[in-house]
Amino acid sequence: MAKSSVAAIDWITVLLFLLLVGFGWGNIYSASYENEVISLTDLSIVYVKQGYWILFSIIIIIVIQAIEAKFYERFAGLIYVIALLSLLGLFVFGKTISGATSWYAFGPVGLQPSEFAKAATALALAKFLSDMQTNIKSIRHQLRAFLIIALPALLIIPQPDPGSALVYAAFFFPLYREGLAAIYLIIGASAAVLFILTLLFGPLWVVLGIATIMIAILVKKRKQKPKYSRYLITLVFITGFCFSVNYIFNNVFEQRHRDRFNIVLGKEVDAKGIGYNTNQSQIAIGSGSWTGKGWKEGTQTKGGFVPEQHTDYIFSTVGEEWGFLGATLIIILFVLLLIRLLHLAERQKNQFSRVYGYSVIGILFIHFAINIGMVTGLIPTIGIPLPFFSYGGSGLWGFTILLFIFIKLDANRVNEW
Repeated sequence: MAKSSVAAIDWITVLLFLLLVGFGWGNIYSASYENEVISLTDLSIVYVKQGYWILFSIIIIIVIQAIEAKFYERFAGLIYVIALLSLLGLFVFGKTISGATSWYAFGPVGLQPSEFAKAATALALAKFLSDMQTNIKSIRHQLRAFLIIALPALLIIPQPDPGSALVYAAFFFPLYREGLAAIYLIIGASAAVLFILTLLFGPLWVVLGIATIMIAILVKKRKQKPKYSRYLITLVFITGFCFSVNYIFNNVFEQRHRDRFNIVLGKEVDAKGIGYNTNQSQIAIGSGSWTGKGWKEGTQTKGGFVPEQHTDYIFSTVGEEWGFLGATLIIILFVLLLIRLLHLAERQKNQFSRVYGYSVIGILFIHFAINIGMVTGLIPTIGIPLPFFSYGGSGLWGFTILLFIFIKLDANRVNEW
């Protein structure tokens, strides 16, 4: 006899979600509180508005859990098409905010469809792999899977919102789990490393360094008669890539992106310009020491030194007011959530649920890693929120939908024998 749907829900995941949302709202409150008279109907007050977003998230959760689990698999394709149309519609009906046409405006409420397209893409990819019983080692099937992932990303980039488009790299997690050759990950990671090294040392020195390493390997393997042509072709591709980096950097990237890379790489110091946010964020986190200055007592936070701190830079409030211990606790909560989701994904009884679960893990991990790296100055400012923590209705709802569809699928696994 099957368990009831409520009893089958993974309450550990739900608890971690509630803790993160609760801590997030508390820090948004601290970052935006200005001793004003509180009106529960005044949506101009940031933490009041976020409170409504949280309440509406509860309604979303109830609706998701009330819908039959098979609905998400059956209509995955339709949901994906609607998501693509919503992204296309921005080019006609979208509202431009901070230089990006990423929003639909409905009175005082704005919706960012790219936040919901992540869940739609995860459903579509899971549907494709499970319906076709796809052998992802097939080039034809790989191309179709890549196309499902690339279409929304290509519609997001020209908004322009490259940060949100970058998140779609997360879908290599489920593809790798389903058998995608590791060479794709190796090539991607190698390209990123070569890109950074070329910016730091120049293409000639990087190519000479790679060539030296290859020669040393060939000398060591000379008795095994290595395939010299393979090494030569690899070196040709690496040379072409390295000598194209400067063109890409100077002609494809926008100036603000170039500035952020240069600051992180130590080629520029601009504490009052493009690097202001990161610099102030680092000061705020560093000033928190071990135990922090106390809730609503952060001088950097109260002084408004970190612009838009309640959004992408909310973690700096944690570091300042809760210190190293508080920041570590938040990181531990995220890591526990990811580990728990990994456990849930591996216990799924069908491919659709497993692929979707790994998609959720990949998206949350990319957001978490990039946001923390950005706030602490380890990577360039990209502009993506910390899941369940940063201010914003679209982000919170998008992550809530993403997570709780998987919780619903997991709860239904007891009926899939």
